[in-house]
Amino acid sequence: MNKQEFIDAVSDKTGISKKDCSEIMDACYEVLTETLKNGEDVTITGIGKWEVRAREARQGINPKTGESIEIAACKAPSFKAGKKFKADIQ
Repeated sequence: MNKQEFIDAVSDKTGISKKDCSEIMDACYEVLTETLKNGEDVTITGIGKWEVRAREARQGINPKTGESIEIAACKAPSFKAGKKFKADIQ
């Protein structure tokens, strides 16, 4: 399911217009990314928790050439599903 299909499904389920659903989804994305950028976690009970994890620099291997390469340190988003969410999709 892509973004538009998701918006269509939410619109059908709630009776909210597709345009409004799209705006709500975009606003949720903005709030989520801004919060994570500020170093805070986002927890939605029943769904899960988003956080930013720091990855240290490390050595990797280029699979095409077999050469050793340096992979730079970075920050990466992480999601941990909640118990209810895990149970509901099984």
